[in-house]
Amino acid sequence: MRFTTRLALQVPQIRRLWTHRRSLQSEVAALRAERALGSSKGSPFFHYHCEFDAESLLRKYALSEQAPTPGMLTNFLGVKIPPADFAGFLDGREGEVEGVPIPANWHADVAEWAAALRAVDEATGTFRIIELGCGWGCWLNNMGAAARSRGLELDLIGIEGDQGHVESARRILATNGFTEADYRVVHGIAAPQRGKALFPVVANPGATWGSAPRFNASDAEIAEATASGGYALLDALPLDDLARGQPVDLLHVDIQGGETAFLADNLGDINRLVKRVLIGTHSRSIEGDIMRMMLEAGWLLEMERPAILGIAGGVPHVVVDGVQAYRNPQLS
Repeated sequence: MRFTTRLALQVPQIRRLWTHRRSLQSEVAALRAERALGSSKGSPFFHYHCEFDAESLLRKYALSEQAPTPGMLTNFLGVKIPPADFAGFLDGREGEVEGVPIPANWHADVAEWAAALRAVDEATGTFRIIELGCGWGCWLNNMGAAARSRGLELDLIGIEGDQGHVESARRILATNGFTEADYRVVHGIAAPQRGKALFPVVANPGATWGSAPRFNASDAEIAEATASGGYALLDALPLDDLARGQPVDLLHVDIQGGETAFLADNLGDINRLVKRVLIGTHSRSIEGDIMRMMLEAGWLLEMERPAILGIAGGVPHVVVDGVQAYRNPQLS
């Protein structure tokens, strides 16, 4: 009896120790990210511009006292990510719980996280997101988790050209508790109009994330490319086909330099259906073109962080994509 009583008295202490351990694990993960990306306010990831409190918004949705999951990296929203799907990116991070990504984590910075969460924060009823070039379903999983925490209905729509990434997205969505009624991941290409496009077939999808489609190939080029096994011929779909005519809370556009053409050629449908657009930009010229186009169309800029450039041999190249986010005042 005395042993049982003593054990019962120790249980609250044990729980406190485990809670403290989890907290320390989160802090260690955050410190690792800051050390890798620059921990001071001099970090380029702090050089964003917006008119809302971006950091507070991230903290609002951050979960506390998360338990680690064996074989998984768990982020601040509770989304579980299998490092095995990201060869060379997340090696050795199984069982970690990440802290709040200020200024950034392995995948995105405070500007992109906050711009996406802004759409969740102001959604009502059903949260609908379309992610173009969705890869492993990053923004479907993360914003789906944030919207679920608010009790919103979910309609998570992604389109991706790489078959391996499509399979990964569906698997990771299921891992994070989303049902097939919550999401739709299309194996295809986002395009200005319906048609066909060639997309590279890669040997290791988990280590290849920057593939771009080829549009307007001739019949002979298509036959040669598909016969080689190096390309797949996929459906190219415009926004209206993906949205099925429904209002969209967030359109996430990250299509490897094709963002200007997609936005320009789909602007009518975007104006009609989309409340917020979040864009990964791939050059300073693209950033200027998009800003001019969106502002002239009456959209309001909510977040801006320019692309981070490097210089090699006197030629600039993008090291980290830029971030631009716009709000449609007619719908939001």
